[in-house]
Amino acid sequence: MTDQHTPAAPNDALTAEPTRHPNPSGVRRIAVLTSGGDAPGMNAAIRAVVRTATFEGIEVVGVRRGFSGLHRGELQILGPRDVANTIQRGGTILLTARSHTWRTPEGRARGAQHLRDWNVDGLIVIGGDGSFHGAHYLQQEHGIPVIGLPGTIDNDLYGTDHTIGYFTAVETALDAVDKLRDTGASHERIFVIEVMGRHAGHIALDVAVAGGAEEVFIPEDAKDVSCVVDVVKQSVAKGKTGSIIIVAEGYPGGAQGVADAIQAGTGMETRVSILGHIQRGGSPVSSDRVLASRLGEASVYALMEGRSDVMIGRQNHGIAYVPLSDTWEKRKDVSRDLYRCAKTLSI
Repeated sequence: MTDQHTPAAPNDALTAEPTRHPNPSGVRRIAVLTSGGDAPGMNAAIRAVVRTATFEGIEVVGVRRGFSGLHRGELQILGPRDVANTIQRGGTILLTARSHTWRTPEGRARGAQHLRDWNVDGLIVIGGDGSFHGAHYLQQEHGIPVIGLPGTIDNDLYGTDHTIGYFTAVETALDAVDKLRDTGASHERIFVIEVMGRHAGHIALDVAVAGGAEEVFIPEDAKDVSCVVDVVKQSVAKGKTGSIIIVAEGYPGGAQGVADAIQAGTGMETRVSILGHIQRGGSPVSSDRVLASRLGEASVYALMEGRSDVMIGRQNHGIAYVPLSDTWEKRKDVSRDLYRCAKTLSI
């Protein structure tokens, strides 16, 4: 089950000044780290955590290099000026890393001891489901309150409508698709473009609709790749001078497999473009900055209220609290309506 904050009345929302949030847990110092793959908007989330906590009279400890840095004791105090001019920056000022040591009870025990040495009352982890696993076990084994913030471009976490970084990744990929469409039409070529998303097709589906793609391949639909041959032939028959095919990286065979099927079935010149990690970089768009700011603020309040082992998500414009285990045990599907729309509009 999730629960949500009740939105303030419209008049109150327009006139209310910031007031102190109840702190029944007596939180005095919290830590924050970023873990796993970086995502545009992580810095906005860090900023929100630091400035919300400071407003509430709570100190913030920044952990560098994720769980790897926590294991080694790479901690430092963060104040409001330390996060100035960061909301527009991509990547993460705290750096990130993947930690094999944290997967062991001994590694987590050492990190927990560092948090106790620094008198930390709770930890905020910004990352994806792998990062949430690490946070969950820390709480289970050592009783340290943990809150997760969904920071991943893949948008694959159950319990939140969108994840921090997703909007920017879609815009970055779409910009590349628009450019490739121009050159594809000029040379009468087919471009098969692979976008990120790991095992999820959210980015691919949004980019396919927004970019006017003729076909999209996502892991959620294990259709036979041979269907693309008919799609391309029909496009040529309709007088199209070029075709754009979007493939999610998690689709079996990837973009190269789709391109090979087109080449074999039509004999037409086909090019593959794998956008790769360019989608994880760049200045976050406004939607990611706003989402990260709102979730970062809510994460501090969650610790103050005594919540733990939950992810702060955004559902129907409200704040939702989702058990961390749900984020990897439950599946977040793509929009089937949007998938249908992509097919309808590709004629």
